[in-house]
Formats: sequence, C-alpha cells, structure tokens
Amino acid sequence: MADEPRSLSTLSALAPGLDHPEGVAWGPDAKVYAGGEAGQVYRVNLSDGSSETYANTGGFVLGMAHDAAGSVYACDQGRQDVVRVTPAGDVSTYSAGNADQPMRVPNYPVFDAAGNLYVSDSGDWGARNGFIWRIHPGGIAEIWDRQANGFTNGMCLGPDGRSLYVVESTPPLISRVPILADGSAGSREVVVELPRTVPDGVAFDSEGTLYISLYNPNIIYRFRGGALSALYDDWEQLMLVAPTNIAFGGADMKTLLIANLCGWNLTTAPMDVPGLPVQYPTLS
Repeated sequence: MADEPRSLSTLSALAPGLDHPEGVAWGPDAKVYAGGEAGQVYRVNLSDGSSETYANTGGFVLGMAHDAAGSVYACDQGRQDVVRVTPAGDVSTYSAGNADQPMRVPNYPVFDAAGNLYVSDSGDWGARNGFIWRIHPGGIAEIWDRQANGFTNGMCLGPDGRSLYVVESTPPLISRVPILADGSAGSREVVVELPRTVPDGVAFDSEGTLYISLYNPNIIYRFRGGALSALYDDWEQLMLVAPTNIAFGGADMKTLLIANLCGWNLTTAPMDVPGLPVQYPTLS
C-alpha cells in the first residue's frame, strides 16, 4: 500500500515577502538561498526566517548552486546566462553558452565533485528541443546531452555521483543520464512517468529516495523501490503554491526546502532522513 500523504500542518512558511521564488539552495555558509522574478538574490536564515536581498542580476533568477567559496551560480532566464554572484553581491556572467549555441532558457545548475556545472536549457514547451550544457571549471561550455529534451528542467546528481536525474516537464517524466568515465553522456533511461502533471524539481535523500516537486498540481512526490507516493498533496494551495525547485538543508540536512513560484515565501518540511551531501567544488 502506498504511503499516505503527510498533514500540511507539518509544513512551515519561511521568509515571507520573497518575489515569486523559483530557485532554492542550501549554501556552504549554512544559509538558504533563493531568487526572485525581478533578479533578486536572497540570503535567508533558516532559524528565524529573516532574509536580505544582497544582489540583483537584473533578470529572472531560476535554479542555483554554490561553490566552496560561497559564490552562487544562478540560471537567469531574463539574461539568458548563468551568473556568478559572490558572497559580497558582485554579479558577473559565468557562461552564456558558446559561439555555436547561445543559451536560450537556462533553468537549473548542478555541480559535480570535479567542478563541472551541468545546466538544463529548457527550450520550447512541447517542442522537445531542450538539452543539457556541461560548463567546465572556468566557464567553457559545451552541449553535453540532447536526449533528455522534453522541456529540460530541474536536475540532481544520483546517489553514486555518476548520473544526472533530469525532470522533463513535457512529456512529464523523470529520466536518468549516466556520466561516463570519459565525461560524456551515456544512454538516457526513463525512471518514472508522471502523466497529467508538470514536474519541476528533484532531490535525493541519503537512503536513495527521490523527491519530486510538481508545479502542478501542488504535490511533492517520493519515489522509492519503484513505487511513487505523495509526501504532500496541497490541492487547495494552502502551503504549496506551484512548488518548483527543492533542496535539503539544515545543520543535519533534515529540512526539505521548497520554492513556491506563484507565492511569496519558501516552505520547509521536517524530514526523517537527511538529504545527500551537497557538492561545493573548489574553483580556481
């Protein structure tokens, strides 16, 4: 029997007043980071929910990741690039693609242990023309994979660190693309199909359960042992308001951080199992 959804009373609002946050990440400084639709980059205290806008990209901030120095690497839909934001708030372009292909819809970034940044480029809705960039340390970009092309969206490293789990929002499914020993992309495989939904974000816990956030219909799924069940189902949008990116955080990594693109705050959920450790590579 599938697990019953948890009560929404276990969810908490965090950092009220954010501007429709799509991206959320846990930083190496033990702070929560989020972005806004007018280019805001927020730094949030998990303990009390206080926040500051310490940078502005001038665009529309989507997914984000960190290096070991605490710089944020954020996908910016408005600028059509990946920006680097230092802890002091200085903003610069890390990559805008290459001479053959500029970035179009940079959506979500994932670092591996070596400092390669994988970035989903969503393409056009329903057109199956999305792809994944691989940006080498320093900013040189190449197109890494065109198989996971169904509005390529949120991503995360698999538990072994040698594969990318990819949200393809249309058709709605999660796929897996191996990272081969030579760094190239292996053959894509479908992990789970999600009919009549719009999936957006993914994250693993340390026991190998995959969590999937649905922009529509406001559900957080968990996928384990080949079975899909709802962790939270908020059809009334009381606490989950078009949930997009998700990440684990907190001192014990037992807090699920949820961005609400159509809302004004983040949402947190206490978890029994910690998330996978976050990759914070050292970049020169």
